[in-house]
Amino acid sequence: MTSTITRTPLTVSDRCDRCGAQALVRVHLESGSALQFCSHHFKEHEVRLRSVATDVQDEQHQLKNA
Repeated sequence: MTSTITRTPLTVSDRCDRCGAQALVRVHLESGSALQFCSHHFKEHEVRLRSVATDVQDEQHQLKNA
């Protein structure tokens, strides 16, 4: 089965699944679910997350525009 990932921009209401801070990265998994992370927690677990992800929506560039 092939599924299409629909990317919607992350907003200030999207929160990190780890700590509740603003999410800047969304990791899509093969199961169809997605996890959201703040920049800190994504960097902490990036290697493992990229190894299991089907797609990584990285919007960390927003930090430089704030």
